[in-house]
Amino acid sequence: MKRTINSLLKMKDEGQKISMLTCYDYTTAKIMDKSGIDMILVGDSLGMTMLGYPDTLAVTMEDMIHHGKAVCRGVEEIFVVMDMPFMSYQTSVYDAVVNAGRLIKETGANAVKLEGGAAVCEQIRAISDAGIPVCAHIGMTPQSTNVFGGFKVQGKDLAKAQQIVNDALAVQEAGAFMVVLECIPAKLAAIITEKLQIPTIGIGAGADCDGQVLVWQDMTGMYTDLVPKFVKVFADGNRTVTEGFKAYDEEVKAGTFPAEEHTFKIDDDIIAQIK
Repeated sequence: MKRTINSLLKMKDEGQKISMLTCYDYTTAKIMDKSGIDMILVGDSLGMTMLGYPDTLAVTMEDMIHHGKAVCRGVEEIFVVMDMPFMSYQTSVYDAVVNAGRLIKETGANAVKLEGGAAVCEQIRAISDAGIPVCAHIGMTPQSTNVFGGFKVQGKDLAKAQQIVNDALAVQEAGAFMVVLECIPAKLAAIITEKLQIPTIGIGAGADCDGQVLVWQDMTGMYTDLVPKFVKVFADGNRTVTEGFKAYDEEVKAGTFPAEEHTFKIDDDIIAQIK
């Protein structure tokens, strides 16, 4: 059955963990849809994993819509969340609502995600009031990498830890149905998860969150430009695919592919009549 906000909230209430992965294309979405995964995030991480940028800042609304459409065509059961790219919601509440509406309308996704705590609560409230579910994202927010000085763990001193707690409570109050906690100490994430009524989804935030999210190319070893500490490789797709490419290259050059079973036949008498 299709995952919904109600079913996800019920999972938190019943202590069931929520699984989430990023996805950016139709083929991968179809595979995930049959794998038991609860949620897909069409992340602006596509800037790095799909487009080769050094970070997420160059990703546009058009990039997100293009990939979001492909993903949504491939799912039947998974709940799909769309990232709002850099500067699609920070400029004004009006821009935030319009761009959130575009992401939902033009892709068929179920919710949007935006980065920030108390500073974006006005946007969260307005988008939610427009009938669009919002997932918040606090802690290490990749769109603020220039402010943080890189991808660094957040909330390690008292003031910053308390601010993250305050941000979590603020986004819940503003109407977020879920919050991603990225790169914060596990004990801090556990406190936040206990305090909130909405589910927490951790990425580098420990096992006490209500669920987990990873970039699918990270957890299959496909993306190696940056490998965060929190990543576990569950399947060595990089090696498998590399071996497949090499084997294909070798057989093409040796003339052993395509073999007879890969070719189509024609009657010899037809061939004999060709001039």
